[in-house]
Amino acid sequence: MKTSKITIFGLSILLGSTLFSCKKFLEVKPRDAVSDEQTIVDGNSAQTAVRGIYNTLESNDYYGNTFQTLGFFSGDNIQYVGSQTVNQQLTNHAVVSDLAALNTAWGAIYNVINRSNNVLAKVPGLPVSATFNQALKDQLIGEAYFLRALAYFDLARTWGGVQLILTPTGSPTDQTKKSRSTLTETYAQVLSDLTLAEGLLPATTNRIRATQKTAFALHARLSLYQKDWQNAEFYASKLIGDSNYALIAPYNAFFANNVTASRESVFELYYNTNVTNSQGYNWQPSTNGGVGWITPTSTIVTLLTSPAIGGNRSTLIQTVTSAGVTRYYGNLYYRTAGTDPAFLIRLAELYLIRAEARAEKENLTGSADDLNAVRFRAGLGITDAKTKDQLLLAIENENRVEFALENHRWYDLVRTGRAGTVLGITDNNKLLLPIPYAQLLIDTNLKQNPGYN
Repeated sequence: MKTSKITIFGLSILLGSTLFSCKKFLEVKPRDAVSDEQTIVDGNSAQTAVRGIYNTLESNDYYGNTFQTLGFFSGDNIQYVGSQTVNQQLTNHAVVSDLAALNTAWGAIYNVINRSNNVLAKVPGLPVSATFNQALKDQLIGEAYFLRALAYFDLARTWGGVQLILTPTGSPTDQTKKSRSTLTETYAQVLSDLTLAEGLLPATTNRIRATQKTAFALHARLSLYQKDWQNAEFYASKLIGDSNYALIAPYNAFFANNVTASRESVFELYYNTNVTNSQGYNWQPSTNGGVGWITPTSTIVTLLTSPAIGGNRSTLIQTVTSAGVTRYYGNLYYRTAGTDPAFLIRLAELYLIRAEARAEKENLTGSADDLNAVRFRAGLGITDAKTKDQLLLAIENENRVEFALENHRWYDLVRTGRAGTVLGITDNNKLLLPIPYAQLLIDTNLKQNPGYN
């Protein structure tokens, strides 16, 4: 089904009826409320508009399911075993541009961008008041910058350089004024937005809304992708040195027993019975109310259940035997009501970012210390890696099992140049996904990635 740009950018969405309390802004979990560019007229509607950005970020089209599956199935940790065999295109790295998931995810990401643009265009000009002070106003603007940065980061690492739309889009002709930017230019925009966000967001701890600390964490990840080892270490250290965050033990303490927003979490998306995702439904077997279409691969099952490699991360795997047949399912997403958090940034990632940056800077002792911190939490002993190359491979392997069922593996292999060796990809064009065909039809100024029709 072809979708118009107006639909993709969500320009006619109703304003949520329940408004945010200024007093409880940082503490309240995002509600199921959205907005459009016509409704940002005061402090209350500005807060509702920002909630609308989060609402799109957590939708099934974006982090609630579809966008994540693009990375899931492209790597070697997670597989699709359901009836929609077109998803095998991702696993086989033979993706065609009319794969529906591409257009769905692309549209959701640009919807986040357009909602952010609406906030950035409207909120700076709003007057402050007793209930809408400058600090709150700055925070809302900072959140919009952060969320736009995250959206462009996801576009860049998945599709390469994209159209940089920085003002609200009201019609298809607005979009066609833009050509694709380079990957360097796209990442520069991410950095610009993050820098602005860092200067506006409060220096508080909130695991489900963006703060300055959340921006620092994404800055560390961006620096890693750009091989800026100095800043990768610098920004990762800001979170590692903050006592509000910790690697909690055992491993499953950050997700088991319906826990949310643990000390391990830097940034996660919150769901409730009114705002749900389909992760648990897709991951869990029928005995748990799911369809079991997304499962761990046999290779990652072997790694996770090996005491010497997975340690206590084996709790990510559940074993189901029926009629003499044993099958393996993931345990990270298990809440039958569709309320599993989406874990976007955990402290373990910051440790492994710093470990990699330190190894690249020849600080081998410091690198091993950070790697061992993650290993110790998993119930493992110290690494036996000694040289730089050994440490980098050990960090790659640790990332694989630490984030076995999260959306890291494919992007890690691509950014390190290891996808060809590990996954057998011989055509480097396949390291980026094709621009959705529906988008090419809408916008003739949008050019396809090399190697795709």
